[in-house]
Amino acid sequence: MITDVADYFARGCGRCARFDTPDCATRLWGPALAALRDLCRDAGLAETVKWGHPCYTHAERNVAILGATRDGARLLFFEAGLLHDPDGVLERQGPNSRQPDMVRATGAAQVTDLAPAILRLLAQARDHAAAGRRAAPRDADDIPLPDALLAALDDDPDLAEAFHGLTPGRRRSHALHVGGARTPAGQAARVARARGLILAGKGTFDR
Repeated sequence: MITDVADYFARGCGRCARFDTPDCATRLWGPALAALRDLCRDAGLAETVKWGHPCYTHAERNVAILGATRDGARLLFFEAGLLHDPDGVLERQGPNSRQPDMVRATGAAQVTDLAPAILRLLAQARDHAAAGRRAAPRDADDIPLPDALLAALDDDPDLAEAFHGLTPGRRRSHALHVGGARTPAGQAARVARARGLILAGKGTFDR
């Protein structure tokens, strides 16, 4: 991963094989990324590199981070649950995202059009960081447990105890992963593979 912020805009994040190639998403959406970067700096945020991406901080707190995918440049807010978005510019990252937490853009002109709204969001986020506020945790159990997972928990007291002892985010990760299987047999297979992780206190993507 890159450690110099200039490398991100010139070459990419370094996290995949498209790094430093014309196919890197940072090359595809360079003008939009540059415009979003300017807004973050105009908002008085400090610029650093975290996880291979430009990260913007205030009062030693992460406020926002830039990224790029095949569908556009993204500005993601760390404490989006605190933000008031009357302009409706925040989007969800995906169907399983718990709340809108990003601004997506595909060109500098689009960023210019959204600039007043984005700057208002950045100002809010900066003020929350300065005050040390954090968004209230949301209930991870608002996703129904898939039938195969429920059956396994009913049949295996040790598994049930371990599952309910997981952090909310880890419970959610298993529910989403098992529920993503298309068939009951697929769900059952995913539960079987997840059993060791659950008993070890881990989420779907923990290793």
